[in-house]
Amino acid sequence: MVNNFSKILVVDDDNLVTSSLKSLFMIEGIDGAVFFNNPNEALDFLKENKCEVIISDFMMPQMNGLEFLSEAKKLYPASSMILLTGYADKENAIKAINEVGLYKYIEKPWDNDELIINIKNASERSNLIEKLEESNEQLKKYSLHLEELVREKTQHLSAVINNCADGILLVSSSGNILEANPQCETLFGLSSDIIKSKNFFDLFNFEDENFKNILNSSNPKIFRNINILNAVNGIMTPVEISEALIDSGTNSDITKYVLVIRDVHFQKEMDRLREDFIATLTHDLRTPSLASIQTLEYFINGKLGELNDKQLMLLKTMKKSNEDMLGLVNTLLEVYKYESGRLNLVKTPFDFKELLDECIEQVTPIAQAKHQNIEKNYVNLESQIVADRNEIRRVIINLLGNAIKYTQDAGLIEVNAQIDGNDVRFSVKDNGEGIYKKDIPKLFKRFSQGTQEKRSISTGLGLYLSKQIIDAHGGKIWLESDKGKGSEFFFLLLDAVKDKDKEELWTA
Repeated sequence: MVNNFSKILVVDDDNLVTSSLKSLFMIEGIDGAVFFNNPNEALDFLKENKCEVIISDFMMPQMNGLEFLSEAKKLYPASSMILLTGYADKENAIKAINEVGLYKYIEKPWDNDELIINIKNASERSNLIEKLEESNEQLKKYSLHLEELVREKTQHLSAVINNCADGILLVSSSGNILEANPQCETLFGLSSDIIKSKNFFDLFNFEDENFKNILNSSNPKIFRNINILNAVNGIMTPVEISEALIDSGTNSDITKYVLVIRDVHFQKEMDRLREDFIATLTHDLRTPSLASIQTLEYFINGKLGELNDKQLMLLKTMKKSNEDMLGLVNTLLEVYKYESGRLNLVKTPFDFKELLDECIEQVTPIAQAKHQNIEKNYVNLESQIVADRNEIRRVIINLLGNAIKYTQDAGLIEVNAQIDGNDVRFSVKDNGEGIYKKDIPKLFKRFSQGTQEKRSISTGLGLYLSKQIIDAHGGKIWLESDKGKGSEFFFLLLDAVKDKDKEELWTA
């Protein structure tokens, strides 16, 4: 064990050399130097003391300089070794630099200034090597700590992934499955190895065409209405898939995605039970609502006695409230039927122009009360169309009602209809306040309550139900609007014009 520290050690069998170096060091102000005339004694000293610079003569009777410096190098690899040699030993000294790892060799007789410079440089070199070794040791400790930390975090992450209730896949952009957690085996009914042998898209049943682009996106997305067929029990399980791009750095040539697969079977079952409960509740409300309306009708018609004006006004108000509630009940039932797939469209051929005129005639009194004008623009409506007349009527009445409701007094409402080939295009345009573009997607959602600027007092089901009806017909419904410039609601029924070749079939 090293107990002491000396800056410089000098060994030379010639007392004259060591004496002259002592004097030189004293003149130059170099402290901490020790001198030996026997290399064995110098080695004994080095076993207990560390030196930055070790200077040795080449030719010594007890041990030559190369042997001595080799032994010293074993003790202190960072120390700088200087060999003093005569001119005749120059070639051996150069060879020793490579074999022993000497810092320098100096020929006798030396230049004192050059010797002092070399010693100072050797001392600085030893200090730098010492600091570098200390830094390396610190780096090793830090590296070991970091490895342990990474190992610990990796174990924690693996525990989370392996025990997660959701399936987790690591997939390349080409669809190759790189990793699958145990829950994926439960969802698919396949072993992890079999899952990884398949292409990603072969494992899922989907209707959304955008799902095909799931591995081409840089932004996180969620995909719904995806199904998984379990290979063991043959059950189709509905799932939601969340995907995110993994940043693999610049060194990876493979783009990877992590996909979290959530089983939503129980969630959908709870939704179904809730919807069934609402449907049952609203259905049971219809009978008392109808009874209330009929009873109030008897009072209003005077069949149960004469009424004064105040009583008549109150009863009419009650009847209107009951009719509104009945309308809400009926709308909720219709929404439920469409969402549950229990409503079958009854498509028959009918005169679309005639239906439009009926709808406009029904809402005209409401428009007249607000001094609004309804303008009709029909193009090529001679042909009959094939659709569910009652449901299409519901959509038209709803769109006309909204236009009247949200258009100011004395406003203009345009009803546009056209048959183009086999397609039917309809729109209702008003010159009301209009809607912000960012609010448009919300309007066709269930229970949408107006925009951020103006909250509606309606149920928020009218446009949602209209969309359900048009979607069931294989059509499209949309809105074009700008704030302050009015709104125009459209719907398009594809291939809806009656085929004359099939007239006998429809008649039958």
